[in-house]
Amino acid sequence: MAKEKPWSGRFTEPTNAIVETFTASVFFDRRLYLYDIMGSIAHAQMLAHVGVLTKKERGAIVKGLKEIEAEIDADKFSWSVALEDVHMNIEARLIERIGEVGKKLHTGRSRNDQVATDLRLYLRDGIDVVSDAIAQLQKAILDLAEREAGTPAPGFTHLQVAQPITFGHHLLAWFEMLVRDAQRLRDCRKRVNIMPLGAAALAGTSYPIDRAYTAKLLGFDAPAENSLDAVSDRDFAIEFVSAAALLMTHLSRMSEELVLWSSAQFGFVELSDAYCTGSSIMPQKKNPDVPELVRGKTGRVTGHLVALLTLMKAQPLAYNKDNQEDKEPVFDTIDTVLGSLRVFAGMIPGMKVKRDHLLRAAVMGFSTATDLADYLVRQGVAFRDAHEIVGKAVRLAIDTDRDLSQIDLDEFKKLSTAIGKDVYGVLTVEGSLAARNHLGGTAPTQVKAAVKRARKRLIRPGK
Repeated sequence: MAKEKPWSGRFTEPTNAIVETFTASVFFDRRLYLYDIMGSIAHAQMLAHVGVLTKKERGAIVKGLKEIEAEIDADKFSWSVALEDVHMNIEARLIERIGEVGKKLHTGRSRNDQVATDLRLYLRDGIDVVSDAIAQLQKAILDLAEREAGTPAPGFTHLQVAQPITFGHHLLAWFEMLVRDAQRLRDCRKRVNIMPLGAAALAGTSYPIDRAYTAKLLGFDAPAENSLDAVSDRDFAIEFVSAAALLMTHLSRMSEELVLWSSAQFGFVELSDAYCTGSSIMPQKKNPDVPELVRGKTGRVTGHLVALLTLMKAQPLAYNKDNQEDKEPVFDTIDTVLGSLRVFAGMIPGMKVKRDHLLRAAVMGFSTATDLADYLVRQGVAFRDAHEIVGKAVRLAIDTDRDLSQIDLDEFKKLSTAIGKDVYGVLTVEGSLAARNHLGGTAPTQVKAAVKRARKRLIRPGK
């Protein structure tokens, strides 16, 4: 493959070897090869469509590009650092394969609009794959939520037992987080799917190109309206990584709960051996390494978001070499998010729920105290007064080492004459759960109905 640089005409000395390696991006941007070839084929077809290339020239270029794609797929392609990037490597190989006609491919375009197009094509597919992975995790969560729709569990605030809920209801909160993540990605995809090709270096081209024709070939919704903006901004990449950072933050919160729940101190769940590791020194250990690592990888993706924001914050229009640094954060974000989603989707179905432990925890900490306050309000007591009465009842239970349900009726009546013998019905976990029988509530019947609705709300790529 020829190693002469495509821009070397005005230079009188070769590039310094250190600079050549420092400025090259082929080490990482070669993963764009499929999209670079896709864009080049569409560009060649458009050039033939408007008469800049002959049909014979177009045919030779398209055939040559497809053969290069096969070479790369078979790992028989020789990548050159001297040719800097994926674009020049493929173009040089095309010229080597088909001769002078290969030099015509770059007519009416620049590497500036070429790379922006490649990245958008790559990211569009990445969003679809991530969206599908979210849906797979959501399905796993819904299956478990349906199975545990009636399982009593402690609901926490400040990591203190607050009120009884069902374990299925808690899992549906995870589902809702992922719904919003999928929605953000779907919305982001609309802005990704705009075509920069035809903007050339920054000002467009004097050739009679048909950008709408190229956009249709590549499945873009429309060509970019402004050539300067098309080649220079990476807000679409920042938006994606921002949505991905939020997604990872949600996965991190889930991970933290799994780490806590699987500990001996909580004992709410047991993760499958296939998703845990042991200790090299302590034979009894079963470590929740998967959720711990997902929690750690969240910082990695958040770091990529900060890097991209910083990359763009002081760039003048139009394209600058800084933008070469946009790809690795995007690539690694997709890899990290996909890996995290897929391992979570595999881990959730094999998780054993310890219902007896959850029930014991659900009755701890006077979790039905709010139900007692609600009971008093229904008896005509003002809420603030009810709050005070229940606080005194809790104090009594603490001092006598009892649960609220173990306080005698006579003792309750000393606190408020509004309390009758029917109060004990609201002081059980089952009664508390059943009372919250409304849309979004934790009653088992509501959880089952919510699962059924949720299955219809799953967002899939392109939907």
